[in-house]
Amino acid sequence: MARYVLLVSYDGTHFAGSQRQPGLRTVQSVLEEAAEKVFSAPVKAVFSGRTDAGVHAAGQVCHIDGETPVPPKRLREALNRLLPDDLKVRESAAAPAGFDCTRSAKRKTYCYRFYSAPCPLPLWERYAVRVEEAPDLARMQAACGWFLGEHDFAAFRAAGSSAKTTVRTIYALSVRAESQNEGTMYEVRVSGNGFLYNMVRILAGELYAVGIRRAGEADVAAALRTGERSLLYKTMPAKGLTLEDTEYDIPLFAAGTD
Repeated sequence: MARYVLLVSYDGTHFAGSQRQPGLRTVQSVLEEAAEKVFSAPVKAVFSGRTDAGVHAAGQVCHIDGETPVPPKRLREALNRLLPDDLKVRESAAAPAGFDCTRSAKRKTYCYRFYSAPCPLPLWERYAVRVEEAPDLARMQAACGWFLGEHDFAAFRAAGSSAKTTVRTIYALSVRAESQNEGTMYEVRVSGNGFLYNMVRILAGELYAVGIRRAGEADVAAALRTGERSLLYKTMPAKGLTLEDTEYDIPLFAAGTD
């Protein structure tokens, strides 16, 4: 039995998340249906992590096991002919020996997007959340340092999290803004060794709260110290979140022959 690794991208608007759920359209179920036709047998797709309903992915990694005469690098083409427009395989390859896309992951990067504008902007609405009050960019950027390093992020998880530990390490966190048309788009980009359930959406919400002067360093410090979710701002909506990248110690899609 061979193992293959895929780099997939999807628009999460019409998916009920990445993980298979009975009776619902999920990334896993749609990908497995296409893969079953290519492999001529049922296959299971295992993802580097779970994304919720409405969350997007630019670079989600998964692996599948099976046997097919299709060369590993050509799996992308074979699957993409069967996949819908909102889910595509960007790269495919034979998996390295002992590779597991979940356990082998070392670093993940997410981007949360929100914008301020006098009215909703149709070309931004699908992948970003409109906020009523424009935040202070400098305040948000100054706050990024509060979250860097290893912390107990218990306060930054939603109810229902099954994580065994709430300690995570944030390697990088930044906020940038770009104004065009009649609005300003804000991008919160964060990299870490892992994230709790809704952690990035809560983190983005807290940075926004800092930007509109509804939260400060003392609030964040108290939440990190006590684990109390009630000390933080609201969880931002799912549609503003995109999984940008998942990194490993070894290159997965190096150029080479089929």
